[in-house]
Amino acid sequence: MGQRGPKPGSGGRPKKPIADKIADGNPGKRPLTVIDFKDSAADLEGQPMPKPSEFLSAKQKDGSTLCAAKIYENVWRWLSDRGCAAIISPQLIERFAMASARWIQCESLTSELGFLAKHPTTGAAIQSPYVAIANTYMTQANRLWSEIYQIVRENCTGEYNGANPQDDVMERLLRARKGNG
Repeated sequence: MGQRGPKPGSGGRPKKPIADKIADGNPGKRPLTVIDFKDSAADLEGQPMPKPSEFLSAKQKDGSTLCAAKIYENVWRWLSDRGCAAIISPQLIERFAMASARWIQCESLTSELGFLAKHPTTGAAIQSPYVAIANTYMTQANRLWSEIYQIVRENCTGEYNGANPQDDVMERLLRARKGNG
């Protein structure tokens, strides 16, 4: 089976963060887009949040509502507070929110149904399919978050060390396991 081409962002030398470009005196002499994480970034007026797509809060087969719309809103708010909402595609945020919500959903099912399942033909114990599915969604969510965070990192002048929406996803998972949704 073929390789299907290079991974996104792996073409050539990695992009240099803007803080390093400024420290080096902007060797390329191109105009730099500067986003500063000082207190003033949260005071900037930005664009209104794009309405999350309907599928992010769709009713599930068990009657519950998918929590992807809430994750989308939290990520967008986090980006907006840092002045980065305009440079991140809403579709990228939606993909991250959906992958995170599906991961939470699979982890909740694993907690409810257990780690083992019965093989359909032999009846032997096998790993629950939700474990593998959850792992796939977790990997996808982490890759998408890395893309989002990379864009923020490359477009800021200082180091950002604070809470991020990825922390909130873990909190949602822990609440879902306790049954507090």
